[in-house]
Amino acid sequence: MSIDGAKAVVLRFNRDVIERGDRDAFEALMAPTFINRSAPPGAPSDGESMWSTFDRVLRPAIAGLTVTIHDQIAEGDKVTTRKTISGTHDAPLLGVAPTGKPIRIDVIDIVRVKDGRYAEHWGINNLSTVLADLQRGGPSDE
Repeated sequence: MSIDGAKAVVLRFNRDVIERGDRDAFEALMAPTFINRSAPPGAPSDGESMWSTFDRVLRPAIAGLTVTIHDQIAEGDKVTTRKTISGTHDAPLLGVAPTGKPIRIDVIDIVRVKDGRYAEHWGINNLSTVLADLQRGGPSDE
């Protein structure tokens, strides 16, 4: 797969799966042997756990969820993306009661794309800081 093709797979995942919650797109883009290398120790690291993060945690809690891609860099079979997941915190999020405030989760992830599908993922984000800010009543969009 070309570098542009791999970047397009990651872009489609962000738009169709994370933003829109399209299960068919998820099935098409997730390799059956997918491994999330950033899953906490002892937690599931398969594709279904990744789906749950978006479908059962983020999208229900963040109204108007959008993904803004700031940068994408690809080399070989890996695509690195710097992005922001944003919207309005209007339902409980990981135990934090809804605040009605804007929310902004900054993410950097690396995805290994094989045969047009997500094979592996590594990522970092500031969700713990965002949650702490929401609990304190402070801004979550700065």
